[in-house]
Amino acid sequence: MQNSERYVKTYPISWEQLHRDSKALAWRLLDKGPFRGIVAVARGGLIPAAVIARELEVRRIETVCVMSYDWQAQRESSVLKTLGADVPTDGEGWLIVDDLTDTGGTARIVREMLPKALFATVYAKPEGKPLADVYVTEVSQDTWILFPWDTEHQYVQPLAARKE
Repeated sequence: MQNSERYVKTYPISWEQLHRDSKALAWRLLDKGPFRGIVAVARGGLIPAAVIARELEVRRIETVCVMSYDWQAQRESSVLKTLGADVPTDGEGWLIVDDLTDTGGTARIVREMLPKALFATVYAKPEGKPLADVYVTEVSQDTWILFPWDTEHQYVQPLAARKE
């Protein structure tokens, strides 16, 4: 399905807002640790994971790479990189961090890899929300989040002009 068919709204996130929201997520996680380490879901979870690792003073960070969509379309998820050998296969004591859970496809894959890990995401949509143990902000399913790494500064038409 093309994103133009799924998403009718956009929600731009600045670097400052992402930092604030990631720090808010760290506040929610503070009493759920301590964590043995963090698994950042690359690419989107890398920045929030760095902020959370700093705030919770977690030094061990691993990555898992799952690709499920690009700016044009949702697709079947595929694992591009699995976890290192020092991450326990059940995930006990570990924290998984992602930027967003949309349909829940990526979250399902990572939760299967680490069923006892805590899954935290900065933003959650209704379809993916049940898979997140902790999140900060819920956005509607029909909203495309414009993360700061996906945008450039440029002129944007006023909303009224776009309706024509």
